[in-house]
Amino acid sequence: MNFHEYQAKQLFAEYGIAVPAGRVARSSEEAVEAAKAIPGDLWVVKAQIHAGGRGKAGGVKLARTLDEVRDYAKAMLGTRMETYQTAGVALPIDSVLISEGTDIAKELYLSVLVDRSTQSITFIASSEGGMDIEQVAAETPDKIQTLNINYVQGLQPYQCRDIGFALGLNSKQVGQLTKIMLGLFKLFNEKDLALVELNPLAILTDGSLAVLDGKVNSDDNANFRHPDLVAMRDIRQEDETEVAASQHDLNYVTMDGNIGCMVNGAGLAMATMDVIQLEGGSPANFLDVGGGATKERVTEAFKLILSSDDVKAIFVNIFGGIVRCDMIAEGIIAAVKEVDVKVPVIVRLEGTNVDAGKELLKNSGLAITPADDINDGARKAVAAAKAA
Repeated sequence: MNFHEYQAKQLFAEYGIAVPAGRVARSSEEAVEAAKAIPGDLWVVKAQIHAGGRGKAGGVKLARTLDEVRDYAKAMLGTRMETYQTAGVALPIDSVLISEGTDIAKELYLSVLVDRSTQSITFIASSEGGMDIEQVAAETPDKIQTLNINYVQGLQPYQCRDIGFALGLNSKQVGQLTKIMLGLFKLFNEKDLALVELNPLAILTDGSLAVLDGKVNSDDNANFRHPDLVAMRDIRQEDETEVAASQHDLNYVTMDGNIGCMVNGAGLAMATMDVIQLEGGSPANFLDVGGGATKERVTEAFKLILSSDDVKAIFVNIFGGIVRCDMIAEGIIAAVKEVDVKVPVIVRLEGTNVDAGKELLKNSGLAITPADDINDGARKAVAAAKAA
């Protein structure tokens, strides 16, 4: 689950990490009141969406008067913003963060994530902040510092100091960085996060460190342990179909093809999309109905797939292990009738009670095309989509 910048900074502040004073506003007048409550006469007005690259898209403005705060907030709120990270989707701006203006001497980068290759929580730091860390890694890899944390020992202060001196910080700044890293490590573990990114972590002209922008992602599998984080979810920043899928415990990801996919099991779903591509087609979605798929969930899956006008054919690929093929067949028949499916449906069944499942489909009287295997099914789905 993703979080807005203002929510990330709230979490940072709870763990003793220095952030500039700031308040969230949902109207231009609220923005002015927020600015009045923040010391100084320089403010930053920042559009709140679940994406980076807001500055380049016009979503970060420096205001020197309250009138400018009002004008910038009014221009942003109620609009949509597309950045290089939104994959062509314009996200709604429902709030802005009014933040204290700061004088920046230098920008650093700091993140913490789970590194699967080393099976450890890992810190990544760089003296080159304010830009994409991928670009730094490609062009100047020597400017990136990496620290893998032993899960028994945890993060030690001396490791933070090593990172600080490697970044060229002075002794006072190293002490501040140590506090920030220890706070991030505690936050990361206690809240079951997947990623925390500070970019930039700024050195101000007075020599102190401050988090000017932050990104936080949590592990959805741990949501049941963190109702406080779940309460921060902003579904308006998410794909509507994916939100609807999550309400029915379906794993769904929207894609840009025209062949709808309904599969049980994430691995088989990935393989199904690969085979569709190999046959010259393009999947419209990733959809895993799970090992315990029911008739109701199959019906909802069809509704989700057909919510897109781009879908020209549907490929159902089921391997019945935990779930029985005859139950899936009943679900498919009920869904096709209830949803009034108008596009070709190709079904490949294999596994428990497969013969009974195929017999049900055959005698349904519906225009459902059987497939012998995954390749045959993908081939028929691609042909049907092209003929539509």
